[in-house]
Amino acid sequence: MSADEPDTEVPEVPDEYSPYTLQHDDGDEQHAFWADTVADQIEARDPDEPIVVKGGISPSGVPHLGNVNEIMRGYFVAEVLRERGHEVRQVFTADDRDPLRGLPRTLCDLEGNLVDLGDVDAGALGRNLGSPYTDIPDPFGCCDSYGDHFSTIIADSADAVDVPIELLSNTELYESCALEEVTRSVLENRKRAREVLSKYQDTVDADGEYVPFNPICEECGKVTETVTSVDLESEPATVDYECTDMDAGDQTISGCGHEGTATLREGKLPWRFEWPAQWQELGVDFEPFGKDHAEGSWPSGQDIARNVFENEPPVPMVYEWFTLDGEPFSSSAGNVILVSDVLELLEPEVLRYFFAKDPSKARDFSIERLDQLVDEFDRLESIYFDEIEGSEDEQAFAERVYPFVVDEPRAERIRLPYTFAAVLGMTDDPDLREEIARREGHIPEGAPEWAVEGALERVEQARNWARRTENEFDYELKRSEIPDHDFDEATEAALADLADFIEAGNDAEEIQGEIYEAARRHDVDVGDFFSAGYRLFFDEEQGPKLGPFLAKVDQSFVVGRLRREQ
Repeated sequence: MSADEPDTEVPEVPDEYSPYTLQHDDGDEQHAFWADTVADQIEARDPDEPIVVKGGISPSGVPHLGNVNEIMRGYFVAEVLRERGHEVRQVFTADDRDPLRGLPRTLCDLEGNLVDLGDVDAGALGRNLGSPYTDIPDPFGCCDSYGDHFSTIIADSADAVDVPIELLSNTELYESCALEEVTRSVLENRKRAREVLSKYQDTVDADGEYVPFNPICEECGKVTETVTSVDLESEPATVDYECTDMDAGDQTISGCGHEGTATLREGKLPWRFEWPAQWQELGVDFEPFGKDHAEGSWPSGQDIARNVFENEPPVPMVYEWFTLDGEPFSSSAGNVILVSDVLELLEPEVLRYFFAKDPSKARDFSIERLDQLVDEFDRLESIYFDEIEGSEDEQAFAERVYPFVVDEPRAERIRLPYTFAAVLGMTDDPDLREEIARREGHIPEGAPEWAVEGALERVEQARNWARRTENEFDYELKRSEIPDHDFDEATEAALADLADFIEAGNDAEEIQGEIYEAARRHDVDVGDFFSAGYRLFFDEEQGPKLGPFLAKVDQSFVVGRLRREQ
């Protein structure tokens, strides 16, 4: 090394609180909304204004719904603080100077369409393994770089749920010298930095030669991890390096062997130093993060913040990951969904409600059972407007949270039940959709036009859901005319019995049972009787479970069709 390094003694890290903010009992006031608990902890530190709420992502591939966790968790805390009169800045860093360590199997364009690696210029990615994301050409050719492409999708996702983040590029922070002083500070105190990091990484020797800086090789463009000397006296400060191999999971990215010199703008800090460096430079007061960081980077990050940067780390909060239809999010396995996809299936406020739930509990985002999530939101809304009575906890949660998930609480709004909307989606005629909704009492007389339009928007979303999941509503209901049919007298008599039974007001399961009973009474083959029903309603030989389906369709139409009157 070219500079003397003073001996240091690393103090112990105080265990003031766990990042599992909502999973311990500290005796404080219990809030109906978890974001209030976090805001209390932030205010207890008497932070300077503006209060900075941060999140971040490495734009390594498809930014799916799971990546929106930090945006939404941070947003709710920011909104609570704004409600309390604070000025708040919500920043989101794109860690786009990270090196590409492997080829993703799935990518997506700016419209959210997933494509296989073979459908884009994969060769450009393969040639750039080990290079920063912002130095890799965009495989779609539409953005300045690979990193910029996926950062753009993250920004679009935040816009779609109406969260005003300030997206910051790590590459730009380094190149603009914003991180130069904090990087210099790390290198000036690299002996202490080694001692701290050695407690968390077995590969780092407290008395070794490790230098916490990764230059970008001027010859091959790859990020390298081998610094041979540091010169902080020169202007600008520089490091000498050798471009060596990089371990990337189960593969090795070969270095070119070049020996060169780089300034502090021509490289990056390793992640465990870069994260607390962002806290210091941006003045971060609060950051939520997943449980992987809570058990990995957070312990070292707060230690480095205190004992290398001599700065207090932000208030932390770990959130549990959620699954997608019971499975972990995985771009390689194709188990992903983008915000843009979700918003084709439900309203933004329903998605915001999903993220307003307690982040300390693992949850499943089920596309198959999306109707249940929508029903939950509708119940929250109805409780808020005193249209139905909830439990004491439900009432408190609705009163506190509902104003944060909608743009403006309006009692005149109308929500069609999601599965009823899916039934309406079986016809393309917008006038008929509205007519049926009014006839069934879901659109009241005198409802404002904006409320009617908003209610009917759910029909298209529910139809998209039916088509995506190929569920019982993914059929075209033949309303305009009765399909061609040729039934014998016994089948016609059984259909007449079924019409009378439905007209009497029986429920879904009772109707399903009557289908069997009517067929038995008139000596009609049950399979043939079901086919008769499918023929009348869909002009098909098969369809959804008939009883529950008929119970969801407007009764007058069902009865009239069974009698072949309409």
